[in-house]
Amino acid sequence: MTIGVDPWSVRLTVLDRSVLALEHLSAFVNRVLVSAASIALAAVMFLAVADMVLRRVGITVAGSYEIIGWLSAGALALALGSVQQHRGHVAIDLLLTRLGRRPRALVDMLMSLLSLLLFASVTWYLGGYGRLLQQTGSMSETLQVAVYPWVYVVACGSAGLALALLLDFLRAGRDFVMLRGGG
Repeated sequence: MTIGVDPWSVRLTVLDRSVLALEHLSAFVNRVLVSAASIALAAVMFLAVADMVLRRVGITVAGSYEIIGWLSAGALALALGSVQQHRGHVAIDLLLTRLGRRPRALVDMLMSLLSLLLFASVTWYLGGYGRLLQQTGSMSETLQVAVYPWVYVVACGSAGLALALLLDFLRAGRDFVMLRGGG
């Protein structure tokens, strides 16, 4: 070992490069997912308005309730990772503000880890559930179309959120290590 080189700074440099690469990946993936969510939301608005206008003239859009439900679920799920990246959720940190920086980093790290494990599990479960629906040929009640693609869409959104949470976990871990001497 070279004299005067802090082994933590060498590890953090590698970690920083990895986190930076993961940040770029997460930003790209979640940008694509939120673009798809935007399209789904626009389709929901278009279909809902079209259905209301057409009903006034006696024409109904078959399965509009199913389609709007699927598109809404897809839009919501696909936007989760982007919301996490931009801290667009509600956070109550009344108790955390009273802690020092290092204990706060530890709590952030643990909460990110627990959230990551939860949404990684959700992604895994949804992938398996989608596969089961695909294998059994499950169809929607009104339109009689396959529903498994929508389960995969929600799984993709959950995976985008898990990716953003992984990044949060790594950042909190880096902060915790960097603050090892202080508080």
